[in-house]
Amino acid sequence: MADVLEQNEVDALLAAVEAGEIPSPRVDEDSTAKPKEKQIDEYDFQRPERVSKEQMRSLASLHETFARSFGAAMSGFLRTIVEIRVSGIEQLTYGDFIQSLPSPTCFNLIAPDKLEGQLCLEISPLIIYPIIDRLLGGSTAEMFIPQRPLTAIELRLVNRILDLALNSLAESWSNILELKFSLEESESNPQLVQIVPPNEVVVVVGFELKMGGRVGTMGLCIPFNVIEPVVPQLSNQSWLNYHKRASQQESAAGVSLQVQRAFVQMRAFLAQTTITVADLAGLSVGDIITTDRAANAEIVLEVEGRNKLAARLGQHKGAKALKITRKLESGARV
Repeated sequence: MADVLEQNEVDALLAAVEAGEIPSPRVDEDSTAKPKEKQIDEYDFQRPERVSKEQMRSLASLHETFARSFGAAMSGFLRTIVEIRVSGIEQLTYGDFIQSLPSPTCFNLIAPDKLEGQLCLEISPLIIYPIIDRLLGGSTAEMFIPQRPLTAIELRLVNRILDLALNSLAESWSNILELKFSLEESESNPQLVQIVPPNEVVVVVGFELKMGGRVGTMGLCIPFNVIEPVVPQLSNQSWLNYHKRASQQESAAGVSLQVQRAFVQMRAFLAQTTITVADLAGLSVGDIITTDRAANAEIVLEVEGRNKLAARLGQHKGAKALKITRKLESGARV
């Protein structure tokens, strides 16, 4: 190895160069010019991007709707505030997803009725045990999280939570495709579940769950081959337009249903006339008040103070009745 120069030797060399005793090397400007770097994009053949960024944004928006719906359902079911939000969404291989999960955990296989294959819904023990404790009347304060698989009784309780999740998931996916999700199997060790090859691309949607002072995670694994038939429908623009149109139709239907259940007051006017106060004071039983309306003429049916219908007076099953003959224009009179 070359000897390291001391400071006095470095100073002597710099002084000799300045004095001209040692010629300074000429630097060729062309030689210092850096070659133009080529733009290189990395591509991992083990983790290909099969879902576009636009479609990933659509999936994120779709599952944000699921998170809000599931959080509201959980809050009502557990009688406490449960906050659920999307923490991230990414593409990776199924093998990487399985390796990232703890064991034991709450690992559930879900089957959509109109698509081939299965989805995975994993709920962390850090939040599933506090939920079970809440269902059994506990306070979840200073609770010890056991490192063991769920018992048969605990699985029955978790299934009630999963029913809420599947209903909310079907509701959020209804904007793309009417699906019905069913729980097929629950497992504590994810390594034992192989729904697709390890190198198959999956979309993993991560959620964060908060209940009181407890925080946990939930992951929804969607294999690409399951959603491949509906991937073209996940275009962000078309999905948002469809979502907006569907929401407007649902809102209109909801408002119409509520309005149809409202009660309104109806009054029928046989006729109208005017008399003096003296005539009114002198009326007695048997007197006749004449009007300008014929006995067989239509009468006005008033709804909430407005003339809406024309009808004829009659009798139905021994009771006075009105038979509607036509609709009246706004403000019209018979």
